[in-house]
Order: sequence, then structure tokens, then C-alpha cells
Amino acid sequence: MNRKFITALTMALAVPFCGYSQDSTGISTGDTAWMLIATALVMLMTPAGLTLFYGGLTQRKSVLNTIGMSYTAFCTATVVWVVIGYSFAFGTGNDFIGGFEYFMLNSIKINDLSGTIPHFLYVMFQGTFAAIAVALVSGSIIERVKFSTWIIFSILWVALIYSPIAHMVWGGGILSNHGELDFAGGTVIHINAGISGLVLAYMLGNRRGHNNDDNRPSSTKLMLLGSSLLWFGWFGFNGGSQLAADFIAANALLVTNVAAAAGGLTWLIIEWSTSDKKPTLLGSASGVVSGLVGITPASGYVDVTGALIIGIFSGAIGYFGVVKLKNMLGYDDTLDVFGIHGLVGIFGAIATGFLANPEINDATGLFYGNPGQVWSQLVAVLATIAFAGVGSAILFKLTTLITGGGRIDRNLEDQGMDIGYHGEESFDTALDN
Repeated sequence: MNRKFITALTMALAVPFCGYSQDSTGISTGDTAWMLIATALVMLMTPAGLTLFYGGLTQRKSVLNTIGMSYTAFCTATVVWVVIGYSFAFGTGNDFIGGFEYFMLNSIKINDLSGTIPHFLYVMFQGTFAAIAVALVSGSIIERVKFSTWIIFSILWVALIYSPIAHMVWGGGILSNHGELDFAGGTVIHINAGISGLVLAYMLGNRRGHNNDDNRPSSTKLMLLGSSLLWFGWFGFNGGSQLAADFIAANALLVTNVAAAAGGLTWLIIEWSTSDKKPTLLGSASGVVSGLVGITPASGYVDVTGALIIGIFSGAIGYFGVVKLKNMLGYDDTLDVFGIHGLVGIFGAIATGFLANPEINDATGLFYGNPGQVWSQLVAVLATIAFAGVGSAILFKLTTLITGGGRIDRNLEDQGMDIGYHGEESFDTALDN
């Protein structure tokens, strides 16, 4: 009798924990818990991962300035996002931009939902995407751009470039209606940032002596640590984009990891068999980031085979963009934002149209019988390139008129922004690579 009573009591106590995932309001505690974690992971990517990655790649004399551009971009993007960016991205508007209904988030109540998660959590999650997108752009123009110019441009870019593209792709705008597949930001983030960075690099011009052998990365160790934090945060980036703790989110984590590893190995092997016959950690980390970029739009739609294909090609395309294409065209994209994010982002977006597997999600690519998906992806890629390229050029020109030019003077460029502008030093010169 006692044994039966204990069994019945245990089952009764277990019911609240295993029988229900949603309460009467419609919120899913499981989905919410996962999205809280995913949001924190994506937040980690900018003020920690990207700053260390970029800081390790830049020259010693500009480490803090480089870190500061990403760090402050996260601050400015966060403020712009809650004031007007979220409304322009996800408010009710037209095919190209949202309206003002979420200005200052005034119309959102504490208990409002977006799907099965709190609306405010969705706002925060999407805000971390906007922040890392604009921070990525800074990598193309470091070591020669005015800090004031960068701050003003980053504010305008989030509101008037990032948010409209997010609306077109994710907010019910023209590209989503046209059928584009972009699970976690291939067009919205990577192509957008890569094209914008390339345009700004051309407008600012090359650094003084940018091809000198002295322009070595300040710290391979910091670069590698930053790339590892980016890899870690990318699980929230891609897995969180499902907005639920389910099978598709689990698949997104798996294929993200596979593509990153494949990209890192591919770049390493190419580098080992060509160039100086030396496998470098810089090359491996760059390949990992390339693989992560390539899988981003496809992570909710492809299987492991698709992830391997995307990862391998992403590593090879990233290598070509950084080592070959930049030298061929002569532009000075300081930290290769276009070569990795722009070029590989274009590939990843188009590859999604080929490899989307209907057994993974409700989307079918060319290899599974839907050639029209490739056309949808191409249209979205071309539209993003045009909007980001032209829009960024206009905004940067406007910003330089406000700040009296966009480029620092030659003496400050030679001295470096850390001491000459910020009055700070990065780290002891005894800290070698």
C-alpha cells in the first residue's frame, strides 16, 4: 500500500513538469528558455567575439580603435534598434520598410507574445543581429576612418539600410513575398555588411602602405580566441532563428558546426598546398568563419550533406576572395569583410536555393525538384547588393559632409589611432604572437 501511494504521489508531482509546455497565455517556457540563451549567445558575438577577432587581425597601433569601433557599434545599434530600427524592420508598412507603430516600443506590452515567446525577447534577439551587422562593416575601413564619422554612419546605417532590408526579407516585405529563403541572415547581415564595407573601402581609399609586410596581425592568439567565441555564439545565431526549441533548431546547430569545420579544413588544405606551403591558424580561423557565413541562410533548410557542400565551397570561396580577388582588384578591405562575408554570403544564399531539403523544413531547392527557388535567391541577392551598395554610398557621403571628411590625416594614420586619437595603448609590446 505504501509503495502504491508513493508511486501515485510521484506521478502527481511530475505532471506539472512533464505534461505542459505552454500556460494559458500561450507562452512556451521551453521556447522562451532557449531563446533567452540564444539571445545571450548572439550578444556575446559582437562586444567579445568580433572585437577580439578584429583586434587580433589589425596592426598593433590600431588595436583599441578597431575594438572600439565594434564595441560602440553594438551600443549605437542597440539604441537605434529600440527607438526606430525594430519598427522600420517589423512594423506594418509597405514592401520596402515598416512604419512607426513600434517607435520606442511603446505599443508593446510586457505580456505580449511573438509566437510562443515574449515579444520583448524577440525584439532583443533581432537587435543583436542588427548590432553585429553594422559592426562587421567597420572591418573594411579600420585604421583610416574618423571615429566620429563611423559613429554617425553606424546610426544611419542601422536605421536606413539594415532595417529596411530586414523588413524586405523577414518583416513581410517584397523579398519574403517573392519566396526568398534566408533562415538566419545571409542577405540581411552578411551580403548587406559585405557590400557596404566594400563600398566604403573604395570611397575612403587604400591605407598608406597597405601592402607592406609590416602590416602584420597584432595577435594571432586574440584572433583565434575571437573566432572561437564567434563560432560558439553562432549556435544562438542560427539555432535561435527557429524561435523555438525543436527539431529544426537542433538541425541548425548540427549543420552550423559541420559547415564551420569543413570550411576551416578546406582553407587550411588550400593554403597548405599552395602559397608558402604552410598551414596557418589565421587561415584555419578564416575558413571557419567562412563556413559559418555560408551556412547561415541555409541552416534551417539543409541536411548534413548540404552543410558539408556549403562548408567546403565556402572555405574555398573565402580563400579566393581574400588571397586572390582583393589583390586582383586592388581594393583595401582591411579585414576582408567583403571577401568573407560578402562573397561567401552571396554563395550561401544561392546555394540555399539548390540544397534546401523538404525533409528538413517546408522548403524545396533545385536538387529536390524546385528550380524556381534558385531564381528567388538570385533576385534577393541582387536586390540586397543594389540597396546596400547605393544606400551605403549615399549615407557615407552625407556623413562625411557632417564631419568634414571621413578620413583621418596622414600623420595620425602613420602614428596609429590608439595613441594619437584615443590616448590609450592596447597591450604590452612584450605580448608577441
